[in-house]
Amino acid sequence: MIADLKQILLAEDNANDVELTLNALRGNHIVNEIVVVRDGVEALDYLYRRNTFAQRTETNPALVLLDLKMPKVDGIEVLRQIKEDSALKSIPVVMLTSSREEQDLVRSYELGVNAYVVKPVAFHEFIDAVKLLGGFWAVINEPPPQRPQGQARG
Repeated sequence: MIADLKQILLAEDNANDVELTLNALRGNHIVNEIVVVRDGVEALDYLYRRNTFAQRTETNPALVLLDLKMPKVDGIEVLRQIKEDSALKSIPVVMLTSSREEQDLVRSYELGVNAYVVKPVAFHEFIDAVKLLGGFWAVINEPPPQRPQGQARG
């Protein structure tokens, strides 16, 4: 039943990458609602149900696709906060980035990222990579049961 599907959070500031990612997920018949945020502050607001997202359902997203280089708060800081919070840390987080810097890769894994995917330059490679990611994390992966969130962090 579609109403039972959890959302996918896409945190990406590049409009072209957002459109490509959305098209790839839909092209792979991912029917989960995809919530797009444009910076790290919006991503955290969504996760902690603050500001514009204060009324969203309490269910955590099925997956967070997280860009590394975002305005306001970068992907590393968003990842750190997710993985340090007991109510959020079981959410699969995939770093979807153009950064090939080893320090970004190492830091992401130190903080508990589930996967680190460098955005391929070629359009079809990008589409294929996102289709695989969405299909696995949103459809195949079986997450642990979610505990009630309690009070959101500030």
